Amino acid sequence: MAAQMDPDAVAKAFVEHYYSTFDNNRVGLGGLYQEASMLTFEGQKIQGVQSIVTKLTSLPFQQCKHNISTVDCQPSGPASGMLVFVSGNLQLAGEEHALKFSQMFHLMPTPQGSFYVFNDIFRLNYA
Repeated sequence: MAAQMDPDAVAKAFVEHYYSTFDNNRVGLGGLYQEASMLTFEGQKIQGVQSIVTKLTSLPFQQCKHNISTVDCQPSGPASGMLVFVSGNLQLAGEEHALKFSQMFHLMPTPQGSFYVFNDIFRLNYA
């Protein structure tokens, strides 16, 4: 089922859902990961749903808004996975200047026909 979807449409829908959830209810991101999932956040590797949620909910800011500039995707391998690369700006509450960021997701299909995040790499882009 998931393999027949338009990859660009899946990537766009995933990105909208991920960042809306991040900005409004970070703990809700847990449902997008599984125990084998890995997040690399600014070089720090974190594995497993609870560890990833703990990291994302303990960041030193409570309110933020992601403004997405680009979303690129490619099919990935025989298991019908997808690579999704995102760039954009992260506006923190009370900060004048937005931070530029890049994030890469490796999405894998679930038996239910949706996707989960197998790999997630996040970096701030310092100029």
